[in-house]
Amino acid sequence: MTEHSFRFIGCSELREILGKEAEDEKRLVELIEEVPLDSIYFHTHSYFLRHSYVERVYPNDFAQWVAMEVRDHVLGERLAVVDPFAYGNLEALRDELISVIDDHLSRTSIVPRVIFGAPFHFNQSRILEVPTGLEVTTLRAFRRALAEVEVSAIYYHVFEARHRLARAENDFSAWVREGLGLPDLAQKLQSINPYVGSLERLRSALITACDEFLAQEPAGRA
Repeated sequence: MTEHSFRFIGCSELREILGKEAEDEKRLVELIEEVPLDSIYFHTHSYFLRHSYVERVYPNDFAQWVAMEVRDHVLGERLAVVDPFAYGNLEALRDELISVIDDHLSRTSIVPRVIFGAPFHFNQSRILEVPTGLEVTTLRAFRRALAEVEVSAIYYHVFEARHRLARAENDFSAWVREGLGLPDLAQKLQSINPYVGSLERLRSALITACDEFLAQEPAGRA
């Protein structure tokens, strides 16, 4: 990889079953308190890797289970709006999930539980890098690669970079800022909220930001 090139990396998920399950919301919050942070990541961030193409009403496993299996739509909606990118680290995200569920339980006399649905199974995973063979040096080539790269690369360079790799911004905005010297476009790419919609919707938003910038630039400069 040259000094100013960008190499796209895809990923796959190696799942590990923790052997912990909840059949009611009280047990759910107890286990959220004790499971490894990698499990919190699995059920919030990497949820998007497992549902790359379809936008879900409940965009994390906790909200999905509470709403669909327990049939508690009030808590499901409250958990659905917990944006993992709004928290500086996974411990802060865990604390918010606990706070939301505890507050909900304090307002009901009966602990909502599974009647006809399935229990919640806690998992964690490791993300494995998968080379794509795509490497670019210009914004126009970057935009073309964004349109064709396997969707797991979108996940890797946005979700994985910012959290497990503890980076302040995603790989795309960092390269556009540092490698291409385009801080305005980098800010636009960084400001796109990946929590809203599927990975395919995120891909479209990234491409649109590039297209809008390219439309304003002379062909030879990008």
